[in-house]
Amino acid sequence: EVQVVESGGELVQAGGSLRLSCALSGFTWDDIAIGWFRQAPGKEREGVSSISVDDGHTYYLDSVKGRFTISSDRAANTAYLQMNSLKPEDTGVYYCAVSYCWSNDGNSGLDATDFGSWGLGTMVTVSS
Repeated sequence: EVQVVESGGELVQAGGSLRLSCALSGFTWDDIAIGWFRQAPGKEREGVSSISVDDGHTYYLDSVKGRFTISSDRAANTAYLQMNSLKPEDTGVYYCAVSYCWSNDGNSGLDATDFGSWGLGTMVTVSS
């Protein structure tokens, strides 16, 4: 059984940092990508970042480039999203997801329809 469990979300002041974790189990770490998505209140879900596990290729939403860093630890079966210089507009529920049979060719890395297994999310609130 595939399990995707996010943690690390909390209330933080603008300018602060958080590290989200995504514990993954129930599948092999070959040809996959792991992505982070977020949904702000009243808005649609958007792709924030993803990583191709086999080659480490990363994708970022323009508004988080230079502030967020995605990483994965195959040995720990965990992916991370380090978020620095947080802004109130980063507030939302952050979801971790897995894409199987991943290829970097032709993929934006931020399309939710490419990801098949999802966690329940962790709430990040950035106060101004």
